Amino acid sequence: MLGRNSGSRLFDSFNYAFLLLLGLLAVVPFLYMVLGSFAAPEEYAKQGIVLIPTQFSLSAYAYIFSTDTIVRSLVNTIIITISGTCINIFFTALMAYPLSRKELLGRRPVMLMIIFSMLFSGGMIPTFLIVKALGLTNTLWSLLIPGAISAFNLIILKNFFQQMPEGIEESAKIDGCNDMMILFRIILPLSMPAIATFSLFYAVGHWNSFFSAILYINDTTKWPIQVLLRQVVIMSEGGIGDSSQVNEAVALPPQSLKMAVITVSTLPILIVYPFLQKHFAKGVLLGSVKG
Repeated sequence: MLGRNSGSRLFDSFNYAFLLLLGLLAVVPFLYMVLGSFAAPEEYAKQGIVLIPTQFSLSAYAYIFSTDTIVRSLVNTIIITISGTCINIFFTALMAYPLSRKELLGRRPVMLMIIFSMLFSGGMIPTFLIVKALGLTNTLWSLLIPGAISAFNLIILKNFFQQMPEGIEESAKIDGCNDMMILFRIILPLSMPAIATFSLFYAVGHWNSFFSAILYINDTTKWPIQVLLRQVVIMSEGGIGDSSQVNEAVALPPQSLKMAVITVSTLPILIVYPFLQKHFAKGVLLGSVKG
């Protein structure tokens, strides 16, 4: 018994040390980014790499907020994330619910087409031509409509709907509810853990997306924050927006500016996560057992 307890303690100690190491690998780069954004320009000019700044400065944030460029990009990203997530959840649930009903005619061919789309896609150029033909280029709709439904999320949500007792729907139909009323008044309220999980998946995807905006949007005033961040990282001088509106008295090294822009573009989506965390652990596995 003593030997087993000692082995168990040793195993627990190893697990704690291993998990602590993984936690540090995830947290340290983020802390380096945040702390580096507050470093004084003189430190980067002297050292090049600053792990822990000795002099804290807000000059990088004063520089990027000296114009409305980054604020406008943040507003665009927030609009895209909120509206895009609502569109995703609405259409995913609207398609997943009828496919979860075994009595639906043609259910199997439709599911085969959905699975086929997970393996093969039309490609970038055909998608661009369709978006252009629909007149969506240079509008925020081009970032919302083409990816309105994720095939993977659709299948998981469909499997989750299948696990619900059939008696719930039968009782609702006896009370006079039609299919749309059953979906929006009964099924979706009972599916909040799954809805919260997929909302987080969709929201993070919209927030981090930049390639679609590069393809479809030429107007810089409609750029999301990730495209602006890409421009700042690529441009060694770190200039953003209209240079005539920037305080030229503030000279910043590119590294400090990159750290500040990355911090500003990362924090909003991190703030949202704790509000959905209680649903995430439960909802991420819902519907993943039955096919």
